[in-house]
Amino acid sequence: MADGALKAKTWTWFDGQWLEGNPPLLGPMSHAFWLGSTVFDGARAFEGVTPDLDRHCQRVNASASALAMEPSMRWEEIAELTREGLRLFDRDAAVYIRPSYWAEGNHPATLIACDPTSTRFALTLWEAPMPAPTGLSVGLSSFRRPTIECMPTDAKAGCLYPNNARATLEAKARGFDNALVLDMLGNVAELASANVFLAKDGVVMTPAANGTFLAGITRARVIDLLRKAGQPVVEKTLRLQDFLEADEIFSTGNYSKVVPVTRIESRELEPGPSYRLARRLYWEFAHA
Repeated sequence: MADGALKAKTWTWFDGQWLEGNPPLLGPMSHAFWLGSTVFDGARAFEGVTPDLDRHCQRVNASASALAMEPSMRWEEIAELTREGLRLFDRDAAVYIRPSYWAEGNHPATLIACDPTSTRFALTLWEAPMPAPTGLSVGLSSFRRPTIECMPTDAKAGCLYPNNARATLEAKARGFDNALVLDMLGNVAELASANVFLAKDGVVMTPAANGTFLAGITRARVIDLLRKAGQPVVEKTLRLQDFLEADEIFSTGNYSKVVPVTRIESRELEPGPSYRLARRLYWEFAHA
């Protein structure tokens, strides 16, 4: 996505019109430019479907509110704009759907805070192929996930991602695709860019949502689908050793959906039955 996003076919809705490419939307005095008041969400269109689009549109509004901005669009309007914009692409194109809010002005009481009434909205769609589920390698990160007292972990906020980027670059420098990130107490939180699951003795487990990471929409959907299919899923505190001793590991996230982890540190793993069930159930749900 890093190299291809700027070159991919892209359309952005802003101020009532669709703009092609990468239009300049921020100025140097925009609050978002210099003080980071940005939130976004990420949905997917692929194979002619847009699973959980409503939840993604609802969450971007919740994220804006969490950063003291005033969402200017109803979630239904964002969903309808998305459907309108997707008509600019081939029907079966794989498209990343990114609604976003940011603040232009400073709060009257302090430059640091944003003026909620200055909140702006844009919806960006770009072609982004679905990654093949060939398997991820993950290594333990030295960076940690913050608590809500330190950062706005209850929002999908741009300011959270430099830490994710540090973890990812560290992992890649060590020869891994992604990073396993702990919280401040040393419990496993997530991967640097996705939620994470393990399976042991027929039970699927995932870190309990403790406010240090974004418990994702795809994560919630997969948990629900597995449980309805009779597969036990436990949300609990998990340590690194639990993952090192797991029968299988897989990740969930909007960008790639459900992907197996085939190496953790020096240990090789095979995609297992829990992963295959989760991916099959998700694809069936998406196309229902």
